[in-house]
Amino acid sequence: MKFDFVAVLTYEHLDNGMFLTSFARSLAKKKKRGIILHGDSEYTERIIQTGVMRQEATIRAIKDLNHRLVALLADEGVPAIALNGYQKSLVKTDNNDDDILIDAKQLFSFPGETMILLSNLAENTANKKTVPVPLNRLAQSFHKETGSPVILFSIKEDSGFINHDFPKVITPLQEPDFSAVHVPEIFRYHNKEITLTSPSFF
Repeated sequence: MKFDFVAVLTYEHLDNGMFLTSFARSLAKKKKRGIILHGDSEYTERIIQTGVMRQEATIRAIKDLNHRLVALLADEGVPAIALNGYQKSLVKTDNNDDDILIDAKQLFSFPGETMILLSNLAENTANKKTVPVPLNRLAQSFHKETGSPVILFSIKEDSGFINHDFPKVITPLQEPDFSAVHVPEIFRYHNKEITLTSPSFF
């Protein structure tokens, strides 16, 4: 069964409770099925302050966020399957981080009425360890597998632009000035089309 979108929740939004609630409520109104990708947030820095090394803190933060996000979606009545990419070897990468491999057969076997909430933690095929992969490359990999548009959310919530021009399809690399204001940092040099929006217009 097809997916209608690949939505990406980036670092800038994952510590913003109002944004996340608005996103979940918008999702609850949709009669569509999608994949929601996420990485870590400022929560990583708070874990580091307790004495945990960055790599371990990042992985811990991502796993915790996966649990918190699926609970938030459930509170708003959104059925979702929460997974970390490495689980069941759904997402794999190699030692050089050159390729991101997605088990498409498994992806399309999930129940059709649910959202897929997926973290960016992948299985390293070289050493079988868990590693975070860049969200921009992960989103592009899922776009290739599903053909679904990549949806990002503006980091400039209070802009008047939001009230008139969303959603907006752009190639961030080709619009650097605009991207510097609205596009999450990890996607600013992305050379593929994305759809930029806000929770209200999602």
